[in-house]
Amino acid sequence: MGPMNDDVVSDRGVWYRVESGSAASTARRAAERLGAQLAMGDARIADLSIVAAELTSNLVKHADDGVVLLRPVRRDGEAGVELVALDSGPGMADLTASFEDGHSTVGTLGIGLGAIVRQASWFDGYSRPPRGTVLAVQVWPKPDGGHERPWVGALSRPLAGESVSGDGYAWRIVEGRRQVLVCDGLGHGPLASAATDAALDAFRKAPAGPPAAVVAHLHRSMSHTRGAALAVAEPDPSAGVLRYSGLGNIAAAVIGGDGKRRGLVSLPGIAGHQRPPVREYDYPFDADALLVMHSDGVVDRWQLADYPGLVDRSPLVVAATLLRDAGTRRDDACVLVARGWS
Repeated sequence: MGPMNDDVVSDRGVWYRVESGSAASTARRAAERLGAQLAMGDARIADLSIVAAELTSNLVKHADDGVVLLRPVRRDGEAGVELVALDSGPGMADLTASFEDGHSTVGTLGIGLGAIVRQASWFDGYSRPPRGTVLAVQVWPKPDGGHERPWVGALSRPLAGESVSGDGYAWRIVEGRRQVLVCDGLGHGPLASAATDAALDAFRKAPAGPPAAVVAHLHRSMSHTRGAALAVAEPDPSAGVLRYSGLGNIAAAVIGGDGKRRGLVSLPGIAGHQRPPVREYDYPFDADALLVMHSDGVVDRWQLADYPGLVDRSPLVVAATLLRDAGTRRDDACVLVARGWS
């Protein structure tokens, strides 16, 4: 796990398995290089190094199967660095206390995770013993950046043994429409990743229109690839509706404010091949609702009710928790979560 070329980190990121001090150092140095490539400045790169060191050292100290995702994040012409740390246990009994200086995550003296609070522009987390902990941190060039309340978050992971994932995600706001995309390129490896890259590029450039029109545009734009399963959703809480259009094996559900889960319909077909049917469906969706979309690399038996308090965390932390617990290592996996926040 880790990049084949340490100098290249795509927007979908690179995963590092952190099981030893040397692995933690490798991830920290990669974060520093990414900060330098993004021209964040020496002071913020030093802050980023502290954040990466604290995250990874805690994975080494107390985590089972600890991994960290490193990737750039972009907003309004500015770029920062994001790290997402996941472990499968034992978890932290009091995550809030763990962020206070002087609290140790292993019962000995230490600075705990308080350094992250001071150096990061934004952070969030969730922990439930014995299932483990998820921590998400962003470091932007300006220390006070990154305080916007995120309405969407996503991450993807390649299957074991592959350096790139055929699954991907994107979101955009065009003419007032908030739209999200999840894509699963057929197969695995570079050709699957290339199909998804084509879909992501076409999505970002697509004319404004409802999800069915965007899916049709993606289909036409992907004829040179091996094709993909994909779905586009448009949450519109002001109208109380979510518009959805999907092709192939992309799973999606709306979790209402009452906690009830409602599955969304994707039609059979492959974007980029033949003439698949494209339909659009409307579902109730208000400001308290949550949209969850994922590829078939995530087992569709998860229940947010199994995670008390998780629905109150950021979309990225919700997505990372589901990927950790429901993602399979035998396939590429991707999870996207969007809220109804205006």
